[in-house]
Amino acid sequence: MTKFLSQALQAPEPFFRQALKKLESANGHPNTDIRFSMEIGRAAKNKLSELGLDPEDTTPKELYHALQTRVEDDDAKLNRKLRTLAATHVSAEADVVAGMVHALKVLPDSKRCFAVKASALKSILKQVPPKKAMKQLGYRSPESFLKHETPVSILAAARLSEDAHWHKRLTAHYKKLTASDFENRSMQIIELDAKRWQGLAERAITEKRHNLVCLKELGALVFLPLPTGMPTGSTIASLSLALHELNEIRAASTFMKLCQVRPDFGGIVQEVAAGDEPHLESPLFDQAMPWRLIQHYYAGLTQRIKDEVAEPHLQLEDIAWHPIGESLSAIEPALDFWKHSAHLGVMHPRGPVSMNIADAALNTCNRLPFEQRLSSYFQYALRHELMLRYLQPAAIEQAITAQVQPELAEEMVTA
Repeated sequence: MTKFLSQALQAPEPFFRQALKKLESANGHPNTDIRFSMEIGRAAKNKLSELGLDPEDTTPKELYHALQTRVEDDDAKLNRKLRTLAATHVSAEADVVAGMVHALKVLPDSKRCFAVKASALKSILKQVPPKKAMKQLGYRSPESFLKHETPVSILAAARLSEDAHWHKRLTAHYKKLTASDFENRSMQIIELDAKRWQGLAERAITEKRHNLVCLKELGALVFLPLPTGMPTGSTIASLSLALHELNEIRAASTFMKLCQVRPDFGGIVQEVAAGDEPHLESPLFDQAMPWRLIQHYYAGLTQRIKDEVAEPHLQLEDIAWHPIGESLSAIEPALDFWKHSAHLGVMHPRGPVSMNIADAALNTCNRLPFEQRLSSYFQYALRHELMLRYLQPAAIEQAITAQVQPELAEEMVTA
């Protein structure tokens, strides 16, 4: 096993090495880890060349600053593109957030989702009205709030305003939901009114450092208005994180749809809404497999999941995963550099230098010095790609069956 993967992931040893040995043994010792590390090294050198750097004589610090320069240039190009889209298709005002919303809506990607019906959510909100959110937006009564705002905007305001006690009361009602309270529909990608939401948005952005509210149980992504004077890199950062959240919505939606026959379906919805990532137990890994990993795996296959495992609850078109770099390039071709770079990076004694667009944009717009650089999205993508290379269809099918029909999974093990 090469040291690169262990160091780049900052993984605890010897546990990481032992886990890889187990995966190698289960797959017939194909040296996947070594091949993957070499593949990353070649691809990273190609990206250095694209930046005009010498692949053999560039320090990690020089790469870091070159990536920031690239982000600044690409952010300006993306800003122009989004403002043009907004002025052409949305309104006379060339608002960059409106341009993002339009660009995401017209992307030719899957936007199917399995989400709570508006009527079911409104019924819950009548029982637990978000009074702090109501006051923030200038309403005097819960009835007026529920009448004039959509369930998505109400829940977005509540997510930003209400305390933990209120959210606990809300999700307690989620536990009572059944599959009949859900429907198949398109994702909702919306921009909230800039004037009424500006104050709430500015406070939220200051605290959370981004302008997005992701409501997985609703299949909704909400954009808050960006304050004036946002630093360079903010547009790419916001759009990259939005694309990441859309993949998260897809994965959560598919998982809830898969589990709709379970008697504890409401508890699963409750966990998804609370931000707990769905996992499946598998003998292939020492730890549970993230469902989004399985979603990504099947999205890359042309064959269907076995009928007895997923149907009639899931169909092939439900399983979608769209790489962020490719989606960015589809919106603005000048951002082509970031395609296939999500899991690329180079090592430094004090941690990796990420070529992931989300890390690079966040490093740039937060003006982080080299010593404080972020690399979490790179590490997430690298771990994801490594695990994808070890997945086995039989192990995944067994894990899915165990999630949906535990008694059938036991029969598969003993057969």
